[in-house]
Amino acid sequence: MAAQQLAAAGRQVHVYDAMPSVGRKFLLAGRGGLNLTHSEPADVFLSRYGARVPWVASWLAHFGADQVRAWAQALGIDTFVGTSGRVFPAEMKAAPLLRAWLARLRAAGVQFHMRQRWHGWAADGTLLFQGPAGAYRLAAGATVLALGGASWPQLGSDGAWVEALSADGTRVQPLAPANCGFDVVGGQGARGESRREFLKELIGQGEKAPSGWTPHFVERHAGAALKSVAMRFADAAGASFSRRGEFVVTATGVEGSLIYAVSALVREEIARNHSATVHLDLLPDHSAQRVLAETAHPRGARSLSSHLKSRLGLGGVKMGLLHELLSKEQMADSAFLAAAIKELPLVLCAARPVAEAISTAGGVALEDLNEHLMLLRRPGVFCCGEMLDWEAPTGGYLLTACLASGWLAGEGAAAWRSDDGNAPI
Repeated sequence: MAAQQLAAAGRQVHVYDAMPSVGRKFLLAGRGGLNLTHSEPADVFLSRYGARVPWVASWLAHFGADQVRAWAQALGIDTFVGTSGRVFPAEMKAAPLLRAWLARLRAAGVQFHMRQRWHGWAADGTLLFQGPAGAYRLAAGATVLALGGASWPQLGSDGAWVEALSADGTRVQPLAPANCGFDVVGGQGARGESRREFLKELIGQGEKAPSGWTPHFVERHAGAALKSVAMRFADAAGASFSRRGEFVVTATGVEGSLIYAVSALVREEIARNHSATVHLDLLPDHSAQRVLAETAHPRGARSLSSHLKSRLGLGGVKMGLLHELLSKEQMADSAFLAAAIKELPLVLCAARPVAEAISTAGGVALEDLNEHLMLLRRPGVFCCGEMLDWEAPTGGYLLTACLASGWLAGEGAAAWRSDDGNAPI
């Protein structure tokens, strides 16, 4: 996007990429349909950026959700709004959009140089590169860095740039996983805890349980989706989260859209207190009174699993989760079981590694950039995208803000006047 704006301004533009081909993470984002942006009202859309709203708002003022759709349309790609309000290309693929975009850029004179890795600056301010032919230096009238975070490093964004910018005096917040899964503290049922201990767990005062799912639960349910559930979370700082959705059980914990939505709050709570407890409502369409009435209903010779399946439609991984986290005695107590179905505490103890995350938190401190995303300590150098210190949930917010920051950095670089105004960008 920065290259697009620079080329439109008539500048000579060269794109250097460490990977063999362009847009690898963009293509990965399209594996699930390429969620370009979101159609919700602008104020709600903006709220998704948390503490960084004051900064991201200025980016989106220039290039927001409507501009993303218009940009795709200009490249010949129709978009549509899904039932969730998310916006996708009509073909649900990233490759056609990327091909059209690259063709437009090349037609505008943008030159691409692949397998060229940037290593920082020489003492005279020239850029240091390493390519197949060896090391070399390059002078540029302006430089736009779009180096990514540290998620999915096999696609190129490995965070190696942190050292170069930190050494230059720019503040870089530690890179951390965002939109990530978490490992669980599980096995509560195996402890045979008392009802009082469980109720203490419900309000976050219980002792820490053994770590991880049991092998039996992993064997039967790893990869299964918990659909139509609700999650509630409140952290020690007073922030809260409540939403319906779905997520997936993994071999070590949980991941998926509902988990990603709360991941920033959970990650910070774990950093403060070493764990975070979310509460699950396994049957959000049923009142607590109805659940209690059904768990207390005589079941005769039927097994508990058959009874709950018949009376409440509760089975599969939801039933497996109850067996995993409750003891036999707790499962046999109808009032206890009803309370657990409506508010089951799940203790999370660690975010999955940043390399597995969808995106990255942390990065270049926005306070060390001017309004055009130029580094204060190195005039003529602009930063954009995921390498900046901001984060957002999935839903089109990530890609929209990345494109918007690229737009702004490109505009800033195009307007920048270096000593050599004819040098390539």
